[in-house]
Amino acid sequence: MAYRDLQDFIKKLEKYGELIRIKEPVSPILEITEITDRVCKRFGPALLFENVSGFNMPVLMNAFGSYGRMSLALEVPDLDSLGDEILNFVQSEAPDTLFKKLKIIPKIKRLKNAFPKIVQKAPCQKIVYKGDDVDLTRLPVLQCWPEDGGPFITLPLVFTRNPKTGIRNVGMYRMQVFDKKTTGMHWHTHKGGAHHYRIAENKGQPLEVAVAIGPDPAMTYAATAPLPDDVDECIFAGFLREEPVELVKCLTVNLEVPASSQIVLEGYVKPGERRLEGPFGDHTGYYSLADQYPVFHVTCMTFRQDVIYPATIVGQPPQEDCYMAKATERLFLPMIKKTLPEILDMNLPIEGVFHNLAFISIDKRYPGHARKVMHALWGLGQMMFCKIIFIFDKEVDVQDLSQVLWRLGNNIDPRRDIVFADGPVDALDHASPIPLYGSKMGIDCTRKWAEEGFSRQWPNVITMKSEITKKIDKLWPKLGLKI
Repeated sequence: MAYRDLQDFIKKLEKYGELIRIKEPVSPILEITEITDRVCKRFGPALLFENVSGFNMPVLMNAFGSYGRMSLALEVPDLDSLGDEILNFVQSEAPDTLFKKLKIIPKIKRLKNAFPKIVQKAPCQKIVYKGDDVDLTRLPVLQCWPEDGGPFITLPLVFTRNPKTGIRNVGMYRMQVFDKKTTGMHWHTHKGGAHHYRIAENKGQPLEVAVAIGPDPAMTYAATAPLPDDVDECIFAGFLREEPVELVKCLTVNLEVPASSQIVLEGYVKPGERRLEGPFGDHTGYYSLADQYPVFHVTCMTFRQDVIYPATIVGQPPQEDCYMAKATERLFLPMIKKTLPEILDMNLPIEGVFHNLAFISIDKRYPGHARKVMHALWGLGQMMFCKIIFIFDKEVDVQDLSQVLWRLGNNIDPRRDIVFADGPVDALDHASPIPLYGSKMGIDCTRKWAEEGFSRQWPNVITMKSEITKKIDKLWPKLGLKI
């Protein structure tokens, strides 16, 4: 059964020993970050700060900060199994036999349950502040790092609609609190929310926005998923949780938000209005620089009665967002393999902060195959941001960093095997010569074929005879080696 709300998820975390309640008084200015950062670096539990100085609202941190908690959040035994479920659903065959018709019934039920449900009353609208009563300083918004431009809402689900098509987008974009009624709206140019804003701005119209903080965990994750523009994140969340996401109409804007949310901010973004936003200690481990971004005007704030403020910090990995990104890797790998069936596995290492490094293993079938895969990946959605792609043969375990580095060092001739390309880069890439556009590198770490111009003999990998390994396996317990 899907989680009803964030409180329900917290109960599950406590049941599995995955949450610690912090009762000591701590400040949301830097102190919560310092504690959470130490816990993240030690692969520790979720934290519920119950005594936040100056506020009567607890703060939840690091709720998704491990593979185990991500699996708990999405209610699956492991993330790979959910990826397989998604692929199995997409690969549904036409039910031309009785057996196929019986097999498709659960899939039809799951799809039906994916569509959101509108409700009339919601916990998130129990407490309402409008007009002059709106005051963002009621929230224990964190200043995460010393050079941050101010306090930032770091786990917001930002709801907008395409002004032309009416299609909903839900994204996660940081929001710097400027004053009681306004925040920044950190829309990167490649994101869905930014696209909606451009359309509205070209029409000279404001864009209505609603921000949900702290819905159920599947909905929070869905806002981070790299879905195609025409796929509704609320439907994706419903598919993940196998129950509809309950939505309630906002009070001052024509949008709907998850009814179970802890906090909802309603308002609009004006065309042409910009304000200096940042700096911000970002997931790259560096501060993203201050720049001009749109301004969100809050017209209404609503809370739950038992409100909890969820937040996250980003910075030098590992951090909580790394595990959300690894979930995306495992969930969407089957879909990538559907497009590129020669791909066997993929590892976007945590140290690569999502878009800097990708280790790919392939079933190499023809000369130049590794290069074909590199360029194909750069053409797939947010893989366009990947700065360096390494392609390995199928026998290489790309999840094993030691094996990856060993093969990389041995198998490449730099002049021959390194490919450069130009294209879009992530907005947070501070190394590119100009913003948003730069170079990428592909490295062919596969065994080279004669058809690729390799005229030498490629050596065999050192391995032991199988009969010897089997003999020693049987002898091993008698050797007294405690290793």
